[in-house]
Parts: sequence; C-alpha cells; structure tokens
Amino acid sequence: MPAVERATRLLDALSASRRPLSLADLSRALSMPRSSVHGLLATLVALGLARRNEEAEFSLGPKALQWADAYTAQSDVLRVFGERVDRSAELGTETVMLATLDGADVVYLDCRQGSRGLAVNFRVGGRFPAVCTASGKAMLATLPDAEVMQRLGNAALPRLTRYSVPGLPALLRQLGTARRQGWTVDDEETAEGMQCFGAPVLGARGPAAVAAVAVSVIKAGLTPRRRAELIEAIGRLARDVSAELGAPVGGG
Repeated sequence: MPAVERATRLLDALSASRRPLSLADLSRALSMPRSSVHGLLATLVALGLARRNEEAEFSLGPKALQWADAYTAQSDVLRVFGERVDRSAELGTETVMLATLDGADVVYLDCRQGSRGLAVNFRVGGRFPAVCTASGKAMLATLPDAEVMQRLGNAALPRLTRYSVPGLPALLRQLGTARRQGWTVDDEETAEGMQCFGAPVLGARGPAAVAAVAVSVIKAGLTPRRRAELIEAIGRLARDVSAELGAPVGGG
C-alpha cells in the first residue's frame, strides 16, 4: 500500500473520531502493523498534521485546519469572482485573472479571457513567480516584509524579462508603494509588451490576502485615461469580492 494512501487512511481515522486515539486503537482500526502506524504518526506530527497528547494519544493537528480554511476560501472566492467579474463594464473586453499565493509563486484559480490575444496564455493551474506579476505583488504587499523575505529565500529573484524587478530592495520599495496606493503593476515584467494591474482580495481572517485579481492588457496604445479606468475597475472588483468574503468594511 503506498505511503500516501496509508497516511490518508490514518488522517481519515483521526478525523472520524470524537476523541484522541492511541497507537493500538489506530493499528486495530486500520489493520496495519503498529510499527507502520507509529512511523506514519511520527511524520504527521512533525508536519503538524497530527497532534500527540501527554497520554500518547493522537488527534488531528493544526495543519489540517489550515488546509480546510484554504479550501473553503478558494471555493468561496471562485464563486464570488465568477459572479462579479462580468458585472464590470470597464473590464468587459480585457483578460481578468484570479490568483492565489503558493509559497513564492502565484497560481491561477480562474481566468476570464478578453477579446484580444496576449503574450501570455493565462490558464487555470498555471503559475508564475509572484515577484513578476501584479497579482503576486498585490498579495505579497499584504504580508510583513519579514514574511516576504522568508518566502523568497536567499536566492536571486527570478526574472522573466529585462524589466522584471532586479532585486529584493527594489521589490520591497514596490510593495511599500502598493500598501499605500492599494494596487500593483506588472510593467512588462511577465512578458514584454504587456502591462497588468492587480489588487488584493481580503477575507474575514486578518490582513493577509486570500487571493488577488488582476487585469492584463497590451501596453501599446494604452492611454493614461484608460490606465486609470483599469486601475479603478480592478480595485473595485477586489473590494467587491473582499466584501462578499467578509472582509472588514474599508479593507481591500
């Protein structure tokens, strides 16, 4: 039996019980050797997926709750985004994306394709370095600088074009600006000739973004007036989605 399947069965047993279970209880319920169950439990406890009490009994750990919260948030934000994105006349012909943060990457949860082709094919499940995208920087801006640096690690920042942010000091300056103005820009940082504007989607639990929305356009011919319209529209979409998710009034 593969290790992932064994671990899943073990987590299922812990989640189904109303009380903590002993090693013997779990071994008997799963028809697995105690040595195998013990090894799996040690790993799950180390990962925060299981918890061991003073009586050497086991229950679900806090990591499982984080996953449950993430699943609920993503399900809700997908529904609300789908309901709201088509109501914006200003965004009607443009490509609009919904993304979430996964470590130092953005992952796209949904995309409403515009009427004009872009240099990048945004698709559900696709990912890019967060520091190169408007949606990624919008979410990073809701985190403390210390957490941003922890997520990025010590390696050089990824660069997709010659215009991508050159280093951490420049990125932190961009994030500071984003916190003050409430929106971010990807100015040919993901693909040359393309400009994107993003804003964070907030939820009911604290200031960190649960997602972000962004609009991508061809930079050539983008007038200052149209640029301002897009920034206002994507900010309004982010605020509307945030409000539906229970964010405090004035957040987003």
